Amino acid sequence: MDANQKLYWNPMVPELTVTDFAASLHFYTVVLGFSVRIQRQQPDFAYLCHGEAQLMIEQCHVQGWNTAELDWPLGRGINFQIEVDDIEAVLTRLQQHAVPLYRTLRDNLYNTGETTACQRELLVQDPDGYLLRFSQYLE
Repeated sequence: MDANQKLYWNPMVPELTVTDFAASLHFYTVVLGFSVRIQRQQPDFAYLCHGEAQLMIEQCHVQGWNTAELDWPLGRGINFQIEVDDIEAVLTRLQQHAVPLYRTLRDNLYNTGETTACQRELLVQDPDGYLLRFSQYLE
């Protein structure tokens, strides 16, 4: 985070239960370029930021808020859109780490009701199968 940016907390931040905290932390920080705002142990936990996007990861544990068995892929039925300024940089990082894409980079048009918005997007799954949709708004 830029030193001139004000630290803020988004009013809604997803917390993802992960099965291998070290692998997930590596994926989010080293592969994707998230920064760690908070990290603690017992259980392992990290609050992560990528630009203005924020999410939390926590190691699965017995006292966790587990409503059912956690079978891969986790997070079925949801994808997390993460808006970025430079989607090509995200793609390059994924390629450098040989991470397969769930859906290749493409432009998508979305009807907003008043106009049409264009976003360049790619989708990738994290180590637990959570679906991440990186998106760059195009003029």
